[in-house]
Amino acid sequence: MDQPTLYAEPGTSWWPLLWGPVFALLGFGVEALTGSTRPLLWLLVALLLLLPTALWVQGRRRLYAVRLTPVALHQGRDELPLRDVEAVDGVEPRAGAKVLGGGWSLPRGTEAVPLRLTDGTVVMGWARDADALRAGIGKLLTHRDPGRGDGRGATRG
Repeated sequence: MDQPTLYAEPGTSWWPLLWGPVFALLGFGVEALTGSTRPLLWLLVALLLLLPTALWVQGRRRLYAVRLTPVALHQGRDELPLRDVEAVDGVEPRAGAKVLGGGWSLPRGTEAVPLRLTDGTVVMGWARDADALRAGIGKLLTHRDPGRGDGRGATRG
């Protein structure tokens, strides 16, 4: 079922795709100043630089994307169901905590969003705008189904 996106970060923008063509255009311009031009060569240079850059951008958009829906937090390759999250406010980061998204450390340029799970473990979420992500998750946790009892998905009897 498709869920609405409450918070999203794309991982990276598409503007790095311009690096190769701009480099080739500059090379063509410098070559034109010398009097001889090889446009086909510079077109090939632009394409050869564009292709690996496109793969790099696509990979970053997949591995560093953040998406929050009403049912899950998607970070890179990981999906964390919000029913497994107990708290986001007042959670202290722990050394050795698992970083969501499949990396060993937080992606560069992001801030930590520690999350306490219902089993008591702490995992490290991340975002460029950590406060906005924390607020989005906190809002969902406060509007959780009141039938959850102790907040761990089971009622005590």
